Amino acid sequence: MAKSLEEWVTTDVSPFRDRPIAWLSQFHFFRDPTRPSYSDTSYFFSPADGILLYQEVVGPQEPILDIKGRRYSPRDVLRDDGFERDSLVIAIFMTFFDVHVNRIPFPGRLSYRLAEPVDSCNYPMLEVEEQLLAELQVSLRSLTYLHNNQRVINRIDSARLPGSYYVVQIADYDVDSITPFELRQHQPCSQGERFSQIRYGSQVELLIPISDRYELELLQPVGFHVEAGVDPLVAVRRPPAL
Repeated sequence: MAKSLEEWVTTDVSPFRDRPIAWLSQFHFFRDPTRPSYSDTSYFFSPADGILLYQEVVGPQEPILDIKGRRYSPRDVLRDDGFERDSLVIAIFMTFFDVHVNRIPFPGRLSYRLAEPVDSCNYPMLEVEEQLLAELQVSLRSLTYLHNNQRVINRIDSARLPGSYYVVQIADYDVDSITPFELRQHQPCSQGERFSQIRYGSQVELLIPISDRYELELLQPVGFHVEAGVDPLVAVRRPPAL
């Protein structure tokens, strides 16, 4: 369930903070706990375990945030110069202490593509994680990895919206660290279904285009820790009939 950052560190992180990195990387990191399965198309559930960094409605070329003077817009997220929709973008930072199995937030048909990085350098996130544990906060100006690391863009086409939304996986350190569980394209996917894993540091972004066919209501505050497939992030409201 969603927790404040302080509560999550106390209940979920503190018992393992003295464990060696070798143990964390071999055993704790790759855990895949059994979770309840929710099916409710009134909500987008979290696609990832982690900390909510930001959630903003922005235009296709409007910067979600500025990283050391560099714009980072929905077009940058999707690596698509033709993307024209205003969108709600929600970013989840997955720490080394999180479950790294990602889940489908809203049912549909799943396709994916690997987006080439801006350059070939992948930056580790350990500095960000150290800051998280030391200060109980994450500085957005530390997120230079968004422009450089391996990225997989998952498009989910849903007749229930109707339309498409996106789950963008951003990996760190190892260029082959995003592992889809289903290699075939355009496959049906259920809400809460496990669909991929990211290894060794990552961020996941949920991008939902704005439409006059539905209204989106944010449910969790920035800075809270959420769990994949368990915590609803967005309520989908049908606009009243005229």
